[in-house]
Amino acid sequence: MISQEKLNKTEPGMVAVIGIPHDENSSFMKGAALAPEKIRSVMHNGASHLCAENGVDLSAEAGFIDLENMVLDGKTPATEVIESTISGLVEQGVYTISLGGDHSVTYPIVKAYAKQYGPMNIVQFDAHPDLYDVYDGNALSHACPFARIMEEQLAEHLIQVGIRTLNPHLREQVDKYAVEVIELKDWESSWIPNISGPVYLSIDLDVLDPAFAPGVSHHEPGGLTTRDIINFIQNLNTPVVGADIVELNPKRDINDMTAAVAVKLLKEIAGVMIRHNTLEL
Repeated sequence: MISQEKLNKTEPGMVAVIGIPHDENSSFMKGAALAPEKIRSVMHNGASHLCAENGVDLSAEAGFIDLENMVLDGKTPATEVIESTISGLVEQGVYTISLGGDHSVTYPIVKAYAKQYGPMNIVQFDAHPDLYDVYDGNALSHACPFARIMEEQLAEHLIQVGIRTLNPHLREQVDKYAVEVIELKDWESSWIPNISGPVYLSIDLDVLDPAFAPGVSHHEPGGLTTRDIINFIQNLNTPVVGADIVELNPKRDINDMTAAVAVKLLKEIAGVMIRHNTLEL
C-alpha cells in the first residue's frame, strides 16, 4: 500500500519510486505483478549499495523516496487507479519511476503525464512495439499500450529502440502513427535521440538479450546489453521527467539476475533525474 506518511513528504523536484503490481493484461504468462517487491528485495539485500554511477547516493538523498505499491484490488479499474495516483504526483512536480507490472501500465502513466506536460517525448526500449490495435480481444493488453497512447495523441514523438519482432500489422501501425522505430539490426551504441524538451523513458526488460535478463515472460534472443541502456541513460542530453521499468517476471528469473538489472537501471535513472533535471519544465 502507498505510504501516506511518505506521500505527505513529497515535494516538487523529488524522485518517487512507486510499485504497480499488475499483470492482468499479460498474455502468455503471468508473474510481472510480483516484480515490485522482488526489485525492492534485491535493492536492499546488502549485496550492493544505492549509489548511481554519476555519484548520486540515493540512500542519502533527501530528494529520493519510495512510496511503496499502489493498491490494485479490482474495486476500481487499474487504469483509473494508476492514472489518478501518478497525476497527483506529477501535478506536484514530482518525477516518478514506476515499477511494473506488465507494459499495460504505461498507458495510464503517460496519460497522467500528458495532462501536465502535454504530448510527451517517449523513448521506449523494447523487443516488441506493443502497438497492436487489439490483442487476444483485449485493447488494454500489454501488447497494445502504445497504440492507445498514439491514438489519444498523448505522445508528440514516440521512439522505439531495440525492436526485433515486427510483423505486417505492426508495420502498418508504425506507419499509421508515424512512430520512429530503431530496429536492433540498425542499432548503434552511440545513438542519442534528436529531441528537445522532457522525455519519458519506458524500459521493457525483454529489450535485453535473455543472457542478461532471463526473468521476463517473452524471451527474444539477439537483444541489447545492460551497458547499452546504462550508457544511453547517462548520455541523454534532455531531462527525464518520468520512467517505468516493466515486465520483470520473478518466476522465470535465475538467481535474481534480472531483478538486479532492474535495480541497476532504477539507480541510474534516479541518479540522472536528481543530478540533471534542473531545467524549468
